[in-house]
Amino acid sequence: MEDEVWMTVKEAALYTGISVQTVYSWIRRRHLTVTGLDHRGQKLVRHLDVAKDELATRSRAQRALTTIG
Repeated sequence: MEDEVWMTVKEAALYTGISVQTVYSWIRRRHLTVTGLDHRGQKLVRHLDVAKDELATRSRAQRALTTIG
C-alpha cells in the first residue's frame, strides 16, 4: 500500500518505549514481521504492526497483573 509507514527496529523501540532487544524478541517470536531493509540495510517493520504488538503486549501484561493482585 502506498500510505503504509515503515520504521527501523530502533525507531520502533523509541515509539513504543521499549528496548531494541524487545523488538528483536518480537521478531524472533514471529509477533512482528520484517517487511524489508532500508538503504543502510537496517530491518524495517510496519508502523501498524508495531502498534498492534505493543497493544497486545500491554494487554497481556495487564491481565497478568490483575490475576496476581
